[in-house]
Parts: sequence; C-alpha cells; structure tokens
Amino acid sequence: MKKYYLSKNYVNLSNAGNKAKTDIEFILLNRGFTNIGLRQTCIKNELSGFILTLMGVLKACISISEGSWLVLQYPLKKYFLFICKFARLRGGKVITIIHDLGSFRKGRLTVSQEIKRLNNANCLIVHNKKMESWLKEHGSTSTISCLEIFDYLSEKSPKKIIDADPSFNIIYAGALSYKKNAFLYKLEEYVRNFKFTLYGSGFDKELLRGNINYNYKGFVPSDELIATADGHFGLVWDGDSISCCSGIFGEYLKYNNPHKTSLYIRCHLPIIIWSEAALADFVKDNNIGICIDSLEQINDILSGLSKEEYDAMRSNVVEISRKLSQGYYVSKALGEVFCKVGEGELIKV
Repeated sequence: MKKYYLSKNYVNLSNAGNKAKTDIEFILLNRGFTNIGLRQTCIKNELSGFILTLMGVLKACISISEGSWLVLQYPLKKYFLFICKFARLRGGKVITIIHDLGSFRKGRLTVSQEIKRLNNANCLIVHNKKMESWLKEHGSTSTISCLEIFDYLSEKSPKKIIDADPSFNIIYAGALSYKKNAFLYKLEEYVRNFKFTLYGSGFDKELLRGNINYNYKGFVPSDELIATADGHFGLVWDGDSISCCSGIFGEYLKYNNPHKTSLYIRCHLPIIIWSEAALADFVKDNNIGICIDSLEQINDILSGLSKEEYDAMRSNVVEISRKLSQGYYVSKALGEVFCKVGEGELIKV
C-alpha cells in the first residue's frame, strides 16, 4: 500500500501556519510517506511559487495510483477539489489535515460551501473534539480523527527556569497591534503582581500609560524563542476584551488549536488559556496550565498558586513538549484514522 503526501512552495517559513505544515511534512516523511509532488521550496516570488506548486499538483495527479493514500493539508486554495476528484478517479483515497477553516475567519466560503468541499476527502484530521462536533453538525460525512494539539519540531532546548524572582512572568507571542489584540492594552491596569513579556510585531507602546511590568521584546524567531524564553506561563488569548475572547478570533478559539500553544509548551511554559477555548480541555486534562474566564482573575489566581502546583504543571509540560518534538500527535491521529477505515497496519505511533 502506497502512502503519499504533497509538498509545495512556502512563501514564508517563519509564518506559524507554514511552520505547522512543514513540520507535518517532515513527520510524514519519517513515518514512511513519500512526497508525490515536487520538493519543498521557499521561493518568495509569487509567480514562481505558483508555478512550482501547480507543477507539483499535476505531478501528484499523474502519479497517484489505485489503492494509495494521499495526505493533503488544508487549505490548499484552488487545488484541493481538483486533487481530491482526480485521486478518486484513479482509485486513490485522501486524508485531509485541517489547519484553518476559511468560513470562520475570512468569510471567503460559506459554511455549506466549505463542508461540501471537505466532503471530497475520505478522511479528515481535525484539531479537536469541538471542531469535530461542529463539522458533523454542519454536514460532514468524512471519517474523522482528532489531532488534540499540533506537534512542534525544533532542535533547540528551553532554558532552565530561574526562581530568583518571586513574581511570575507571563509571555504572550503573536500579533501585538491594537487592531488585532486590543486586550493587550486594556490589560495594563491588571498587570500588578506579575510581569508581562510580549514577543511579536506591531506593538504600540505609546498607547500604554507606562506600566513597568510590561516588557516588549519584538519579533523573535521561534527556535530562538524556545532557546531564550525566560518566563513561567504562556498566554493564549485573542480579541479586544479582557473579560472574554470576543469577536471573530475569540469565536474561532472555541474550535481551533492556536499554534502558539504548542510553541509555549516547547518553551516548557505552562499555559494560561480562556476557559471556553477548545484547547482548554487539553490543558485541564493534562494539568499543564490554568483555565480562566477573564484576564481580571490573573492576579488572584497567581497569588494563590503554590510552588508544588506550579512544579507539577511544569513537569507535565515537559513531558508533552517531548511528544510534540517527536511528532506524536500527528502520528497518533493518522493511526486512529487508518484504524477507523480498517487499515490500522499502515502507521504505528
């Protein structure tokens, strides 16, 4: 039985979404899958990248054979339907790993259009149980397996925690502009008995009133962040409110797995996450952090956290980090989906 995946041109490898996709390609390669397209490239010229990806897609369509399995990573723009239909014509089957649902964030597809598109895949690997339920409620007919959390590959090792400073340091990495995450600026009056360190682009210090507990580090590549991050928690939050994750991005948190969560874990940082986020269940079940209803609670929660409680979370994070570094969760999800379709011998975790 032949197992394939399709590589493509990635314009920007520092992008979180592309990092997740290239990690999965590497994991698939090491689990016995073969790249059916052209080799992975990183060409920033849009026309050249388009041509290379198109050539890879055409090569894949010609090469796929009866009884073979092809893993696609979604979204794949205009090529997804074409490849799925061609694979079916040639007797192949498609497993689609979902990274992003366009009907949620960008609105370029309606929900019904996206579900109809995804139903062209035989199997789906989705972020979590809440995304699975949402897809089924809206008409998904594919066999589904859940990822739980994105793996995160890096050869870098985190720093050892230093306990000389009695106050906690919370790290936030991501888009820092007021337009994208206004909560960062509204949180200032509540950052009292902890430090708040920000990594990313677009931060406007002029909008703050000078809280000395804020520390802006600028954009740092993920490998460097893993090696240098000096903190106690990683914050998973989005939107313009500190009382909940509001707006489009807040609603999306109820169903998706933010890649930054995996980055924090690879930094050996326990997680602070909105209690209604889909990943809150994973954080709670594995005791790797704290689930909160509002950011206004942070001071009181941290004040009541014992060293023993924190050390237990940190220890669990280190174990999950080890799994993320080895591609455990992608491998497990693939194994589960193959078992569901009666071909469990095709991959071992």
